Amino acid sequence: MKETLQYLFDHRTLGKGDAKQILRNMAEGKYNDSEIAAFISVYLMRSITVEELTGFRDALLELCSPVDLSEFNTIDVCGTGGDEKNTFNISTLTSFVVAGAGEKVAKHGNYSVSSACGSSNVLEYFGYSFTNDADRLRREIDQYNICFLHAPLFNPAMKNVAPVRRSLRIKTFFNMLGPMVNPSSPKNQMVGVFSLDVARLYHYLYQESDKQFCIIHSLDGYDEISLTGSFRALTRQTERTLSPEELDLSRVAPSELYGGSTVEEAATVFLNILEGRGSVAQNDVVVANAALALYCMDESKGLETCLDRARESLESGSALATFKKLVKSK
Repeated sequence: MKETLQYLFDHRTLGKGDAKQILRNMAEGKYNDSEIAAFISVYLMRSITVEELTGFRDALLELCSPVDLSEFNTIDVCGTGGDEKNTFNISTLTSFVVAGAGEKVAKHGNYSVSSACGSSNVLEYFGYSFTNDADRLRREIDQYNICFLHAPLFNPAMKNVAPVRRSLRIKTFFNMLGPMVNPSSPKNQMVGVFSLDVARLYHYLYQESDKQFCIIHSLDGYDEISLTGSFRALTRQTERTLSPEELDLSRVAPSELYGGSTVEEAATVFLNILEGRGSVAQNDVVVANAALALYCMDESKGLETCLDRARESLESGSALATFKKLVKSK
């Protein structure tokens, strides 16, 4: 690692093969925490390249334990995190709204690293038991339209990196990797990213895949559609900037998206929204994100129809019913 670090400190970049091998070495415990922290720090000072990100991704995909959900037309709704906005659990709520609208969701998630509450934190709080049992996951997605893939169960190789990430408590290139390594390889994916640079990296890589995808970035820094301003949406077919007004929605204040400072507070906000006690701003943000996810799966339906489907799922209680069924499943 010493030679690699010196090479990188000289402002040079890694090829795909070298990046892949380094991440495999991390997973195999060949580096200590100080070496891992030093390596991660390189990418806090400069942007990651396509070759580096591809190598890191390929290593994780090779090391993960896959789960076969190919009989279903699934979508994952997942953000990179790292936007430091401390919003409520928008992507997790979006997943239940999409499932409540009748689509199949293979949600990939983890505990939070840099915010108060991640998707795994909130589901665990409500009593959901994580599993990597393929039969149970297929049963959940068949019966409830959604299953939850807790990342550490499928990427055990990352256990050597997790303590370093927790101690740093800031976004790293591992934030970029999370959405790319869903162990079920969903056919559709909506990804929220924390910067336009990352959006372009994702767009380049996803264009080379066979996925239907939608990459989202709010121009004021959110890794989701925040409705605090305009956002960029990139799909295989289109690339455009949309404002809340173009979705027939009002702009919201950042304070209206606050997710709380503890898991308990975040869980209260989460349940309030599903149970119909969310504010107009909270509901609209969830509906907007769910609509783009539905649009990602079939652009021919049009955004207006997707917005109507998302709002119906939330306001009818369908999303809530889906959530209750999943957390009670065993």
